[in-house]
Amino acid sequence: MNWRSKHIWIEFIAGSRKINNFSWALILFLGSLGFLLVGISSYLGRNLISFFPFQQIIFFPQGLVMSFYGIAGLFISSYLWCTISWNVGSGYDQFDRKEGVVCIFRWGFPGKNRRILLRFLMKDIRSIRIEDKEGISARRVLYMEIRGQGAIPLTRTDENLTPQEIEQKAAELAYFLRVPIS
Repeated sequence: MNWRSKHIWIEFIAGSRKINNFSWALILFLGSLGFLLVGISSYLGRNLISFFPFQQIIFFPQGLVMSFYGIAGLFISSYLWCTISWNVGSGYDQFDRKEGVVCIFRWGFPGKNRRILLRFLMKDIRSIRIEDKEGISARRVLYMEIRGQGAIPLTRTDENLTPQEIEQKAAELAYFLRVPIS
């Protein structure tokens, strides 16, 4: 969702709360829980999972390894659920032609640097750049070249925009900011 007027352009950025992340976190949680239950079943000598007979898995080494994988998977799943709940990566880009200021805001991980805020003058923007990498893992990223600060990405690497969409977005932004596309 974006908002534009004659002098202000605000573009909202989606964070970690995406269907893909929810799916992976749930699959990883259920799979690692299954591994852990099989490992505990082999240790206790009882069926904790009814459709899997514990006699087929000897605790040392198979049950121990499955327990380790289950615990490791639960930690990774916890990390994914935390990034989803904190909505890491979400924020907005605000371009204000009237004030001559660009504001880029993102939410990060909890701590003293949770709020990531970049502010700079529009006159310091050198150009808008498109990075287009083709191949097996094709990606298209839109960058803003800032004098003295390098390139700042404006789109996510996993957005999967078509070449026409990224070019259209770059052209509109470059026209709004009155800078060239490089």
